Amino acid sequence: MTRRKVTPIASNHILAGSKVTNTKTTHIVREPYSVLEQPLGTAKHVRVVGIGAGASGLNMIRTLRRNLKNYEHVVYEKNSKIGGTWFENRYPGCKCDVPSHNYQFSWRPNPEWSNFFSPAEEIEKYLDCVCEEEHMMDVIKTQHKVVGAWWDESRGLWDLSVQNLETGEEFRDHANFIIDASGILNNWKWPEIPNLNTFQGELIHTANWPKDFDYANKTVAVIGNGSSGIQVVPAIHPAIKKLYHFVRTPTWILPPRIMAMMMMDGPAKSILSQLELDKKENFSKAQIEKFKNDPELYKKFIKTIELDINGAFAVLLNGGPVQQFATSKVIEWMTACLGGDEKLCKALIPTYPLGCRRMTPAPGYLEAIRSPNTAVITEGIAGIVPEGIQLESGEIIKLDAIICATGFDTSFTPRFPLVGRGGNVQDIFKEETPRSYMSCALSGVPNYFTIMGPNAPIGHGSVFTLTEHIARYITRVIHKSQVEGIKAICPSEAAVADFSAHITNFMPRTSWAASCSSWFKGGKVDGPVTALHPGSRIHFFHMLENFRGEDWEYVYDHPSANRFGYLGNGFSTKELDPTFDSTWYLEASADAPLV
Repeated sequence: MTRRKVTPIASNHILAGSKVTNTKTTHIVREPYSVLEQPLGTAKHVRVVGIGAGASGLNMIRTLRRNLKNYEHVVYEKNSKIGGTWFENRYPGCKCDVPSHNYQFSWRPNPEWSNFFSPAEEIEKYLDCVCEEEHMMDVIKTQHKVVGAWWDESRGLWDLSVQNLETGEEFRDHANFIIDASGILNNWKWPEIPNLNTFQGELIHTANWPKDFDYANKTVAVIGNGSSGIQVVPAIHPAIKKLYHFVRTPTWILPPRIMAMMMMDGPAKSILSQLELDKKENFSKAQIEKFKNDPELYKKFIKTIELDINGAFAVLLNGGPVQQFATSKVIEWMTACLGGDEKLCKALIPTYPLGCRRMTPAPGYLEAIRSPNTAVITEGIAGIVPEGIQLESGEIIKLDAIICATGFDTSFTPRFPLVGRGGNVQDIFKEETPRSYMSCALSGVPNYFTIMGPNAPIGHGSVFTLTEHIARYITRVIHKSQVEGIKAICPSEAAVADFSAHITNFMPRTSWAASCSSWFKGGKVDGPVTALHPGSRIHFFHMLENFRGEDWEYVYDHPSANRFGYLGNGFSTKELDPTFDSTWYLEASADAPLV
């Protein structure tokens, strides 16, 4: 964000009580300094408001509980229950494209996944169990939606407007910190097709699938061949009368993941050959029992698959040998699955680099495409008519149902007015490329954190593990604010600008920046990559290991704005707490290497 210029007294120190405007900071005169009568380490009370109770929101609850004291926490969830994406998405064939045993919290292993790739209902059940076992519902308010948030500089607080979706009532709340875990693949959208609502048949979006929708023996169109489209097509295809699949852009369809792992001769090859799986990649009952009864085998399996997933970044580096080898193998496999059909190969096999769009395994998809009752339509859609879809040629395809597998709003624009020091972030992100600090925070927006914000590693593997690292990072910042008397904290504009410059210069090395329509670029063919981290998965974890205090701006609680006010009365909470070993520094670990 570039809406304000901060002129702090010292590098990252803003006076308490300063009046912040869009263009400058006006400082008031310091009050005389006096010692606070409290020991070093005293944690002030803070109120934290979370948005969203999907996987990220649930993990945040646990991380705060395990690391903070003297705080209160409420999570507002717009849906009628927890689960986020895995509560909302229930279309046929919906499953995760990350191996099941790696798509889970590290602190809550589940040896009973039924398939190598978990179906949506199983992931939802897993999240329900986590929420129940960890007693998280006491801080979650379902059917509550944050509809506005305004930063009050003088109080160092967020004022929020929250709507009870069950009653329609709107009420006010406040928070020292907001943690936005509403997710990027959560706000689904209809395609921009003229006269969409004039269709007289059944109009459905994959992210809002009706429980009672019966597609058997019907003529159905599926618009879109992203992750949802290539999952729903093979799932409904056997039951329908005629399928028209509208493909605007070719997409890379990967071989089954196990086949690919074996083909790439990666670290997972040896352990995969030992697993008991059927043709649909379901684990046998005996295999599940082995995982349950042999913790060492289970741990080895998870770590080996994780190692393989972490090694995928090299495929995305333009012109590299790994990418070249993988591309040739995927082309070979897709061509074989399409029976060498020249028309289908031209329509479905991309010419852009592997990885420009999200790569997804799609068992049965290419086979369904070749079926006699399937027609692949690459011609543009002129609009919707009451009886179906009109092509640009004028031809009308008569339909019983239209299924829109057209994705989500991935612009990173907040879904409610979020007014920080520089104005409404909604307006700023619509005018400028969304930028963040390490995907977690925004300049000019104090005490506000995002999980999977701009340039998060959303395409780098399991979001469960990612959110654990992000949650720990955010929690460290809140704890620092509690014990060091920080009233307001946010990354500096200079730090965000430098981070953005690195992203801009790095991304052309990857296939993500190539010319193809992708939600990685906000749905654009060409443009800045806003949805991915500039590096590997391990690179992201490494980056978040340490808090770079020099990149942040602070407003302090102490009336004099003295940054050392938190040092207090000369005593430490470590010596006043009878449960703490006050001679901890004599332990062997005190001599451990720093890095």
